[in-house]
Amino acid sequence: MKVYITQYALTKGILEAEVRATHCPTMVVRTDTMYQTAYHKPYWHMTMAEAVVHAEQMRQRKIVSVKKQLAKLEALTFQEKK
Repeated sequence: MKVYITQYALTKGILEAEVRATHCPTMVVRTDTMYQTAYHKPYWHMTMAEAVVHAEQMRQRKIVSVKKQLAKLEALTFQEKK
């Protein structure tokens, strides 16, 4: 079956892959590459629309994280020890 993988959405984009189901209903195994790769929910989706929604959520969370990191760096000060 074909699924859309969002595990690497922020670096490689949404990937389309052929997978097979496993004994675990929340896991699939990629079959269209030389090596088998397992993906767990929520990082694979049956439709592109679901994948886009998840990727957008990941993007928003990353933006919040980077803003917090930037605020910490801007507040950082260095003083010479006496």
